[in-house]
Amino acid sequence: MQQLIANPAQIVTVNSNGANVKRGHKANNLDVLTGHSIIIENDLIVDFIANDKIEKYKFDNIINVKDKVVLPGLVECHTHTAFTGSRAEEFRLRLQGKSYEEIAESGGGINSTVEAVRKATFDDLIRVIKPRIDYFISQGITTLEIKSGYGLSYYDEIKLLQVISELNKIYPIDIKATFLGAHTFPPEYKNDHSKYLKIINDELIPYIAKNNLAEFCDAFCESTAFSAGEVNRIFENAKKNGLKLRLHTDQFNSIGGIDIALKNNALSVDHLEVLPDNKILDLAKSDTVCVLLPGVSFFLNYSYAPARKLLDNNAIVALATDFNPGSSYISNLNLIMSLAAIKMNMTIEETITAVTLNAANALNMQKSVGSLEIGKKADFSIFDTTEYSDIVYNVGKNLNSITIKNGKVIFQNNANRKFD
Repeated sequence: MQQLIANPAQIVTVNSNGANVKRGHKANNLDVLTGHSIIIENDLIVDFIANDKIEKYKFDNIINVKDKVVLPGLVECHTHTAFTGSRAEEFRLRLQGKSYEEIAESGGGINSTVEAVRKATFDDLIRVIKPRIDYFISQGITTLEIKSGYGLSYYDEIKLLQVISELNKIYPIDIKATFLGAHTFPPEYKNDHSKYLKIINDELIPYIAKNNLAEFCDAFCESTAFSAGEVNRIFENAKKNGLKLRLHTDQFNSIGGIDIALKNNALSVDHLEVLPDNKILDLAKSDTVCVLLPGVSFFLNYSYAPARKLLDNNAIVALATDFNPGSSYISNLNLIMSLAAIKMNMTIEETITAVTLNAANALNMQKSVGSLEIGKKADFSIFDTTEYSDIVYNVGKNLNSITIKNGKVIFQNNANRKFD
């Protein structure tokens, strides 16, 4: 079936001319088309045509997006969406002056969510998570990463990954699963790290890989979580089992995570709020994506990652919400883009690249999504504005009116429609 995305005000292609990535200042080039429409066939982009040539073609379906801006389907590359329970009480304590680390050390933090997840059934988790995915789709997100990491036992980590797998079957978007069993040490192994590491390496990773329950293996390299040496052992084992690597690192302390990530060719390093200057060039010389999470800095009232230095040194920079119950209870990607522009000195163009093509790189999907190029998936987020700058200018406001995945409309916000 041949369709036409007709008469948009702007087509923000994020065209990479086949490179499938935008390093440093190249992230400023969005290659915006005007006076053009997009031909899609089945689930792929097949051409861009001038509007005055449309009459020469016959289409099975025309989606009229007059006075709207078309972007690639947004890619949300770092979330902890698979959780249940509330940590509002911890939020209150932080406002009273307690630090995130102090709360974790006193038995709160990640382990309080672990307790809630362990009590939840498979169906409980599906029911809680579905509205969150619906909200992501309403923002124009067509590719969504979700991590485990709130089970921290063999049974409960598998349960979370099976939930994510089921959600991927339910929804038309791509939901990519990440195994984050190395999120923190569960209470029962607080004083026996070697035992929990053995469960991760000898039981969880082989089973997850054999049963295709996750594509990625992640870990939290932090003084209150896993050491660089422990992460390295996990990563070496994950690689042997065919899992791709990502790493939470340099959030509160820099304890060697960057070196481990680069040594193991990790797809991404995420957080980087306390990234030392002497590691910026190492990252810039690599193909590892720097996934920055300004929602965490905002939510914890903490320092922001050095986005400007990374971009000025030619690094690959992506953005994500890090949606989670403790340190970034934010699922609004638009807000993240605005925070990156206002607080991290990223240009509007850089923020758009960071939630499209470069975010796709963090998920190893850059060859199929993240930019509007011939041969790529017909994934679009269509915004109710005539100027793409409005997307970042409207802080916290969702301007997305239509979400298209594989050439099919999967969300339409009639409230945003403009009437004559």
